[in-house]
Amino acid sequence: MLVLTRKVGERILVGDDIVITVLDARGDGVRIGIDAPRGVKIQREEVVRAVTEANAEAAAAAAGGASDDAEARLRAALGELGRDTER
Repeated sequence: MLVLTRKVGERILVGDDIVITVLDARGDGVRIGIDAPRGVKIQREEVVRAVTEANAEAAAAAAGGASDDAEARLRAALGELGRDTER
C-alpha cells in the first residue's frame, strides 16, 4: 500500500486517466474527488459489503432462514451512496 500525505487541492494520478483530488479535510474526515473514465467502477467498500451481506441474507431467507432488517440496512447503505455520488 502506498501512503501519501496531500494538502487540499493536491492531486494523485493513478495510471494515465484517473485523477484523485483532495477537496477538503476536516477533523477525522477527508473529501476527495475522483475523475475517471465512465467504464471504471468506483465503489465505497461499505456499500459493496452491505449489498453482499443483504444478498446472502436474502438467499438464506429464501431457503428458510429469517432476516427482516436486511432490506433496511441495504436501503441505508444505498442512501449514503446517493449522498456523495456525483458523476
